[in-house]
Order: sequence, then structure tokens, then C-alpha cells
Amino acid sequence: MHMISAVIKPFKLEEVREALAECGVTGLTVTEVKGFGRQKGHTELYRGAEYVVDFLPKVKIEVVVKQNDVERCVDAIVAAARTGRIGDGKIFVTAVERVVRIRTGELDEAAI
Repeated sequence: MHMISAVIKPFKLEEVREALAECGVTGLTVTEVKGFGRQKGHTELYRGAEYVVDFLPKVKIEVVVKQNDVERCVDAIVAAARTGRIGDGKIFVTAVERVVRIRTGELDEAAI
């Protein structure tokens, strides 16, 4: 099993959710986050004054999938989240050693 964590632009959330649903993903976690990468934030004008926005709003999606589904899910996220502009985000894939469904006590792949 692997956890896929994707940090994307907020307006792409629904498209990514739909793409993951088509891959058979039945559950995911979404967190509103802030951060920056190579773009290092940006400047904005407010009431005639210019100021720097260091941390940009993003959405972090986390989903745990079976090993066989990792590439298909990553490809679906990339296709749905890509705008071709700076700040599209990143995807991180990490191994998951154990999963427990609290309600039933099911373990690992049965708990996904």
C-alpha cells in the first residue's frame, strides 16, 4: 500500500476528486494548506500599497491505495490538476506499513 499526497491549486480539487473516483478511489482526505515552491509567493496591490504574499493557498489531498493502483492514480491527478502554469503543485508517494479501520478492526488492504 502507498499513500499519495498531492498539493494542488484549490480550484482543481473537484476535477482531481472526480478523476480519483474514476480510478476506483473510495475515500480521501482534503486539507487546506498554505505554502510556496519555486514561485516564492507573489506581490499584490491593496489600497495602492504593494505587499508580498509569501504563502499561497493550496489544497492537500491524501489517499491510500494498493500498489497496483499507484501509477494510475498519480497519472489521473497529474492530468486533472495540470494547468501548465507555475504553482500547479507536487505529488508525493510514500509506503504505508499498516492501516487499521477503527470501526471494524479490519487491517491493511481490507481497511482501505
